[in-house]
Amino acid sequence: MQSRFKQAALFSVKLLLSIAVLVYIARGLDLQRLRSHLVSVDPFLFALALALIFFQTFVLNGRWELIMRALGVSLQWLAGWRILMISLWFNQVLPSSVGGDAVRMWLLRQRGVQWPQAVKGVAADRFTALIGLIVLMVAGLPLLLSRVSNQAAILAIGGLTLAGVAGTVVLLTLDRLPGRLIAHPAIASFVRFGTLVRFLLLQSERRALLFGSALLIHLVTAAACYSLARGVGAQLSVLDAVVLIPPVVLLTAVPISISGWGVREGAMVACLGLAGVPSEEALSVSLLLGAISVIIGLVGGAIWLASPERGSYSADKAAKAAEEAPSYGLGKEVSSHP
Repeated sequence: MQSRFKQAALFSVKLLLSIAVLVYIARGLDLQRLRSHLVSVDPFLFALALALIFFQTFVLNGRWELIMRALGVSLQWLAGWRILMISLWFNQVLPSSVGGDAVRMWLLRQRGVQWPQAVKGVAADRFTALIGLIVLMVAGLPLLLSRVSNQAAILAIGGLTLAGVAGTVVLLTLDRLPGRLIAHPAIASFVRFGTLVRFLLLQSERRALLFGSALLIHLVTAAACYSLARGVGAQLSVLDAVVLIPPVVLLTAVPISISGWGVREGAMVACLGLAGVPSEEALSVSLLLGAISVIIGLVGGAIWLASPERGSYSADKAAKAAEEAPSYGLGKEVSSHP
């Protein structure tokens, strides 16, 4: 009972934050102009962005399959894609305290995959995506410096990038710390996880394909945002999209709102504003991207309705199982973006 109350309270806080940020952004905008951008978006470019995000699910699944194989788990491509799509349904659409990653682990367990492999596979998938995002942000810093004059924004994005690099380096080198320190139970699991990710990216046979897919996924997101920007008439260059969209994705990944709503919009308005995109157009891009995510989630919902596991599913069981599994910061709810 107490656990359910905490989950409901957490969901309520996130929902209020999403609404509050959206209301705050909308206060200073021309809502009629915003509506005009949304309803007059170029249908071809919207369809192109939708196709890109849908294609992204195939790349996501390919990356996850490579990771699971490195863990000794044979995951058929179609089975993995089905599980991934179902997880997007839970992430994007359902007002649930059980995030898509917890459902993904639960579905793996239903297929006979042991909890350690299930949790490691999902966590490594998330962290590999994060590393790809940070690499793109590091590569984009020189371009950011040459194209943006706002020093506060440069410091903010630069600090975010530096924090990401530092966190990644620390996690990947935890096993170099003194033995007495890393033997502590609270640290030991992170040490093993960091060693796993390092192996995947530096020593596994498919490391180039794995790392390349991590970069491609975020480039596809940037391409989709560029298509939407052009679709609403925003003057955004391809280069600006590649440089400015990764920070938006990183900020959206922070699990403090419902499926990133609100945080994504605020980050999009701020970042695209650095390229001279008006707030109404930038917000339109973010809202349309969110709408695409919901559409993809609905496809996952249709797959879930036909899923044989649906009859045995329980949100409480999935949440409890995720809590009891050896966790690396996953569990109850994880951000909706890959």
